[in-house]
Amino acid sequence: QAQARALPDWATGGLRVSTGRVQRAPAVMEALDVSAIPNLPGFSVRTKKKNYGRCHTFQMVNGVRIEQSEGMTFDKPKFVKVPLSLDTKRVGSMGATTVQEDFKDHVKAEVTEAPAWDVLDRHVLRFYGQFQESVVETNLENFRIRHCVIMYYLEDDTCHITERKVENSGMPQGQLLRRHRFPGPNGYLNWEDLRVGGELHVYGRVIQILDCDEWTRNFFSQQGQEQEEALEPAMDSFAETQFEIGGGGRKKVHQPRSYETVYREQRMGGGHINANMQQFMEWDRKVCRFYAVFDDLSTPQFERRPFEILYFLADDTVEIKEKYPLNCGRDPFPIFFRRGKLAHGQAKVMGPLDRERKKDEMIGLQDFEIGGSPELLGQRFFIYDADAFTRQYYAQLGIALAEAVDVRLPERTVPRPKTPPYTGYGTWDDSMGSVHTLMPKPPKKDQVKLFEHEGKILRFTAQIYKAKPEDADRLFILNYHVFDDTLSIHEPPQRNMGIMTGKFLEKGIHLNQETGRLFQMEDFLPGKIIKVYNREFEILDMDEYTRKYLDGGVQRHFDLEAVLQKLREGMRQQYPLARDIFRKFDADHDGVLTKTEFKNALIKWGFQVTEEEALLIMKAFDSRKDGQISYNEFCDCLIDEDYTNAMMKVRPKLDQDVGNYPDLAQTKLEERDEREKIRSAVKAIGDVIYKHNTNFMRLLKEFAHLTHENTVSCEQITKALNTIGQSFSLEDVQRCVAYVLPDVDFEQVEYVAFLKAVVSSFHDLSASR
Repeated sequence: QAQARALPDWATGGLRVSTGRVQRAPAVMEALDVSAIPNLPGFSVRTKKKNYGRCHTFQMVNGVRIEQSEGMTFDKPKFVKVPLSLDTKRVGSMGATTVQEDFKDHVKAEVTEAPAWDVLDRHVLRFYGQFQESVVETNLENFRIRHCVIMYYLEDDTCHITERKVENSGMPQGQLLRRHRFPGPNGYLNWEDLRVGGELHVYGRVIQILDCDEWTRNFFSQQGQEQEEALEPAMDSFAETQFEIGGGGRKKVHQPRSYETVYREQRMGGGHINANMQQFMEWDRKVCRFYAVFDDLSTPQFERRPFEILYFLADDTVEIKEKYPLNCGRDPFPIFFRRGKLAHGQAKVMGPLDRERKKDEMIGLQDFEIGGSPELLGQRFFIYDADAFTRQYYAQLGIALAEAVDVRLPERTVPRPKTPPYTGYGTWDDSMGSVHTLMPKPPKKDQVKLFEHEGKILRFTAQIYKAKPEDADRLFILNYHVFDDTLSIHEPPQRNMGIMTGKFLEKGIHLNQETGRLFQMEDFLPGKIIKVYNREFEILDMDEYTRKYLDGGVQRHFDLEAVLQKLREGMRQQYPLARDIFRKFDADHDGVLTKTEFKNALIKWGFQVTEEEALLIMKAFDSRKDGQISYNEFCDCLIDEDYTNAMMKVRPKLDQDVGNYPDLAQTKLEERDEREKIRSAVKAIGDVIYKHNTNFMRLLKEFAHLTHENTVSCEQITKALNTIGQSFSLEDVQRCVAYVLPDVDFEQVEYVAFLKAVVSSFHDLSASR
C-alpha cells in the first residue's frame, strides 16, 4: 500500500488507490504537460510546431507590387452543389456479414459540393441581341442596326460578344468584346440578369436581347425561370434598301456587281479568286482555232483579209489575230482583238460603274461553226476552216464540223514588163541578174550538173537554111555542152570552097531566136530549125554518141579490174594507215561500210560507175558476202600479206557475176536504217522520261485517265505523250516498246513496266559506236 500511494495519478490510469478498496476516480480532462513524460521508448509523443512564418501577401504584377488577398484581388473558387451518388456495396450471394450489419452507412446527405470548372465545363448560354449605332457620314441614313451573339460561360461567369462578319461591309466585325466578367447591376453580371426582351448595359452600349437557343431555354426551365418568346429584329434604312434591290421577295446582301466592284475586289485580294478553277485545271492550254475571212469594204479597193479566231477553253476568252499576206502593205500589228471576254453585236465601251455582263451575253463556243458568220466587234467574220484539235474537240461533243470552204480569190493579173532582149555582152545569167534585182550578184553555178555531166558534148551537123547558091554546100558542126548549156559552132575545112573555115561561133550561152529561150537539147533534133544571131540553121544529123545518149543515155564503161587496183593504190597513197582510210568513208561510224558509203568513196576518186558496177567492186571487198564491208575485210583487201607461200602471188581477178549480191546489200542497208530509227526513237523517248522526272508521274496520271487497267496500247501511249506536250509518231512508239519489252503485244503493254524499262535502258544508248 505504501508503494501504491507513492505512484502518481497518471501511473494508475485514473484509478485512485485507498485502504480497503480501490475506487475509480472521476474522468476529468486536464491539460497534460508533455515535457514531463520521460523520453523512453514507447513514451514519445509528436507535437505540432507552431508556424511563425508570414503569409505571402504581396506579389509583383507588371513591375508593380500589389497585395494579394481573397476578395480583393481574387475570388474564392466557385463551388456548386451536385447530387450525391453513392455506390451500393455488393454483398454477393451469401448476404451481408455481421460486421457489415453493425457498420452501416449513416450518411443521409443527397447533395455535395464540387468545383464549378469541373461540373459546368463547356456549359454556355447563348443569347441573340441587337444594338443601334449612329451613322453621321452620310445623309441617307441616321443609324444602323447591328446584330450580335452573347455567350455566357457558367463555369466562371464570364461573357464575350461577337458579331457575324458580312463581306465588304466596311465595318470592323467579329469579336466585339473579349471574354471576361461583365459588370452587372449588383457587382458582376449573373446569369439571372439575362432575360429575353430585356436589355444588357455594358460599357455604355445598350444591347436588346431578342432570343436564345434551345439549350438555354431548357436550362432556365430547370431553374424555374421561363424565358419570353423571341422578338422580331428591327429594320434600318440600309436593310430596307437591300430588301428592295432584291426584288422584295428575298433579302439580297449585295447590289449587282459592276466592273468597279470586280476591280476593287481583285486589288484587295478578295472576290471570287477560285471561280471556274475546275474549268481552268482541266482545259488549260487547250485552244480551239478557227480560220475566218473578213471582206473589208471600207477601203477604195475590195480586200479579203484573213484572220485567226482563238477560243480559250480554260476561261471562255477570245482572241482575234490577223494573218497578213505577203507584201500586203499593212503595218505589222497582228492583234486585232486582245484576249478577253467578247460580247455579241457591236463593240461598246463599258465604264467602271456599268453592270457586269452576264454569261449569256458573251460569245461562246456554240457561236462558232464552219460556214457561219458571227458578228464580232460589229463586223461579220466568215469561218471557213478549223484546225485538227478543234475538229476532234467538237467530235467529242457530238458535233460534226463541215468541210473546209475555199475562200481564195482569183489571183490578180499583174502586168509584168517584157524581158529586154539579150545584148550579147557578158553571159546570159549576168544579164538576167540585172533584170531581176537592182543589186545583181554573181550567178551561182549548178555544181551537181557540172559533176554529173562533165565532159559530155552532143554534136550535130547542120547547114544554112534557105542558103544562097554560094552557101548551099557549106556544112557546120554544132557542139552542145550538156554540163553548162553552152553552144559552139565550127565549119570543117572543104577542098576548093574558097571560104575561110574554122570557128564560126564562140562557145557560150546563146539565145534561140526561134523559140525566144536558151538552147536546149530538144532544139537540135534532126529536121528542126534554129536561129542564132540572125542566122538560120537546119539540123541534118547527129553522131553515134549523141544518138545513144538521146535514146537511153550513155554510160562510161570502166575496166573494173583497173578501177579496183587504182582505188587500192590511191587509198594507200593518201592515208598511211588503213584505220584512217576506213574512218574517212564510214560516215555514221558504225564499224561497217554500206552500199551508199562505198559508192560515195568511188565518187570521191572520180569513178562515175553505175550501181551494178559499184556492187561488183564492193563484192571484191566483202569476203563474207553479207552485204556490207567490215573493217577486217577492208584491211584484207587493201593491205598486202606480210608473207606468202608463192613467189609472185597475185590477187584473184574480179568476179563479173554479181548474182544476188545487190539484194544482200540492199537488205543490210535497210536493216541499218531501221536500227538507226529504233536507236533515235528510244533515245528521244528516254530523254523525255529519264531527264525530266516530272514526266514520269504525269504519264502515270494520263494512263490512269485513259484506262482503268494496268495495260495500254501503243496508240494510247502516243496520245498520252501528246497530252504532256511531247509529239511522237506511232511507229516510233512501237519501235521503243519492241526494244525495251521484246515479244510484247502492242495492244497490251504494261505501262508501269514500260516506263521503268525506258528509264533503266537509257544509258544503253548514250552514244554511237
